[in-house]
Formats: sequence, structure tokens, C-alpha cells
Amino acid sequence: QVPRAPSQPGGGSESRRFANKHSKKALKASLTLGILLGMFFVAWLPFFVTNVTQAVCGCVPAGFFDVLTWLGYCNSTMNPIIYPLFMRDFKRAMGKYLPCCRRSGEPRPSAISLSMRNSNSGPRAATSLKNVL
Repeated sequence: QVPRAPSQPGGGSESRRFANKHSKKALKASLTLGILLGMFFVAWLPFFVTNVTQAVCGCVPAGFFDVLTWLGYCNSTMNPIIYPLFMRDFKRAMGKYLPCCRRSGEPRPSAISLSMRNSNSGPRAATSLKNVL
């Protein structure tokens, strides 16, 4: 066993709050990942099982195979719906660049600022070997 150092009076509650905040983020990330993977397996697993069955016995009707294929395609349709529901950063990015998702108080990014941000031009700090070392 490792002896614990006596905790500081103010530091304990702050570290607990920090741990709680990160555990909530981890839980939310796990939930989002679980939903995405669950949707993927629900949509594509029947298709792959049926595909193997069709290769072995050839007893799967073509219409049923088509329905399972389209179920898999629906999964790709669900991803753009799932991401904004569970990811605040994704919502923010979509609201920033798509006019239909922008809030009324947010300014619209100008074409010049977008091109400057995407290009490698603009003000840069002078870098030299001396600055790096």
C-alpha cells in the first residue's frame, strides 16, 4: 500500500469536481460510441449473415436481400442525425457554416476569413533554428 499524503483543504473538492466533469464526458462519449456502434451492428449484421447464408445455400429470396441491403444504407443516413444529437462540438460547427443551422445572433463567417483560415497565408511568427532550440 502507498501512504496517502494529507489532502489540502481546498484541493480535494476541486479535484473531485474535475474528476466528476471528466467522468461525465467519458460517460457521454461512451454512450455516443455505443449508440453509433449499436446502430451499425443492427443495420449491417443481418446483411452480412444473410450474405454468408446466400453463399452457402442460395436459399435467400432476392427481395429479402434487397431489404437488408437498404437497411444497411439507412445506417449511413442515420449518422448525420446521431452526431448532432449527441455531440455539442459538431452542433457548433454545423451552426457556424450552414445557414439553416445558424442561431440568429451569430455572425456569418465571411469568404475572406474562410479563405485566409484555409490557406497557409497570413501573419506567422518567424521561426528559425534558434527559436526552435
